[in-house]
Amino acid sequence: MPRDELSAWLRLGHSHGLGNAAARRLLAAFGSPQAIFSQSQAAWLQCVTPAKATALLQVPERHTALLDSTWNWLSASGESGVWRALAPLGHPLYPSALLEIEDPPLMLYLMGAERFLHARVSRMQRETSLAIVGSRNPTPQGRETAQQFAHALRQGGLSIVSGLALGIDAAAHEGALEAGVESDSPATVAVVGTGLDRVYPSRHLELARRIAAQGLLISEYPLGTPPVAANFPRRNRIISGLSHGVLVVEAAPASGSLITARMAVEQGREVFAIPGSIHAVQSRGCHALIKEGAKLVETVADVLEEFPLGKGAASGSTAPAPELAEGALIEALGFDPVGLDALQARTGMDTASLQVQLLELELAGELARLPGGLFQRLVRA
Repeated sequence: MPRDELSAWLRLGHSHGLGNAAARRLLAAFGSPQAIFSQSQAAWLQCVTPAKATALLQVPERHTALLDSTWNWLSASGESGVWRALAPLGHPLYPSALLEIEDPPLMLYLMGAERFLHARVSRMQRETSLAIVGSRNPTPQGRETAQQFAHALRQGGLSIVSGLALGIDAAAHEGALEAGVESDSPATVAVVGTGLDRVYPSRHLELARRIAAQGLLISEYPLGTPPVAANFPRRNRIISGLSHGVLVVEAAPASGSLITARMAVEQGREVFAIPGSIHAVQSRGCHALIKEGAKLVETVADVLEEFPLGKGAASGSTAPAPELAEGALIEALGFDPVGLDALQARTGMDTASLQVQLLELELAGELARLPGGLFQRLVRA
């Protein structure tokens, strides 16, 4: 993007009091930010209120500093293997799914792997993306469940979207990254509430680096934006908007995850919730969602069957239903610890299908996951 075009986009996006809706009306009328700023105030008044037209006359405070920092940030794209881009409305990298929501961001700052930022179109496809969100203070079991589901769902071909927050968000990102699946879609996408030149919380710096290497980090906020409380609920509409559905693992009654789930409903997305103990505060939000119509999730298959491509289709294969193969897989496990490669040799199953079914059996209490990537059948008394 040429510097003068970048300047016009930044000025449009950060004119005080203008807002995304007014900016979109101006773009619809005049075609580009540069064309907008070549018009008279009288022309603007055909699209926006007098107050907003007056705001357009003023160059935003610190515009030059923001332009310089953004230009330098973009110019460093590719250094240390991390690529950067700015995708305004209409840009090939702008995810089409966000055009379906009520208030799409005017611009997105993107950072991640080269193959996702050097494409003619965005690699983010709603039909193969699932958001996983939940409590910042999960139970150990909730954190493990989020990680396991993300791992298996990534093995099934889905991109996992979350918010880089503590707790369930981090577990979901980690599970997707650990799946080790290389494909045309990002392993995981982190939608953050700060500028992309910052990481919040700071303890997730290494996680953010791993996401940048195998997936994408996305923000609608300009560089230098600090962690402001109001920005995090607002970014949730992007998390749900990018996804075909939202899976809530654990959530207290006042959790921000419920905001994401309700935004998903408003956007026409699926909502899934994993139930928990009636005695755990972290389960009450999920139980409330289920009462309101969210799909109760016990297995990975419960999620995959709601995706338009069908279970396994996202990875180019169709996994057999777990209940059909369960007996044969349990028999293949034997009674001694066994690795994934040996199980594949015994069953002839592809990695994605096998991972999904192993997780189903683990969650059902039929097997245990041991150190060293081993699995062992559990014998019930």
